[in-house]
Amino acid sequence: MTHKDGGQAIVAEHHKLDTDKQVFFYEQDFYVLSNFSAFNLFWQRRTFPTSEHAYHWEKFIPETRDENRVFVRDAIRNAPSAHAAFKLAEGWKSLRRPGWDSIKVDIMRDILRAKASQHEYVRRKLLATGDRELIEDSWRDDFWGWGPNRDGQNMLGKLWMEVRAELRARNDGGRDAG
Repeated sequence: MTHKDGGQAIVAEHHKLDTDKQVFFYEQDFYVLSNFSAFNLFWQRRTFPTSEHAYHWEKFIPETRDENRVFVRDAIRNAPSAHAAFKLAEGWKSLRRPGWDSIKVDIMRDILRAKASQHEYVRRKLLATGDRELIEDSWRDDFWGWGPNRDGQNMLGKLWMEVRAELRARNDGGRDAG
């Protein structure tokens, strides 16, 4: 957001409060929806510290090693933080599995489903968003978030809205059947 003050442009704080129409989950009340939030994820018969770790682990085929013969997937899974997992994966971008861009959204959707199914708190927070639009308020990422100009794809928000709709459909279906 930019304000004019005596001809000088001043950039205001990028993050904002949730509204009755939108939820911003990058670093605020619904941070639980961020892939960096500290919720273990059991994924592909392994436990990951965060969904971010699992996502970046998926970028590589099992046998992938770097120039020092380090197994890339193991290093990402054992990274000390979500940010460290992200940085490792970025450093090994040239080693990514073929066709990654064509499957990454489906993989992320499945990771989010797993996170919601494994953590009641995540499910409750997700359902507590009601019908509001979910926005990853990232000023860096215009694919998963809405980016620096707030015109990005917000794919993570869209996927969370899909998962929310699926949870509601399951819950509604269970009530009707009873």
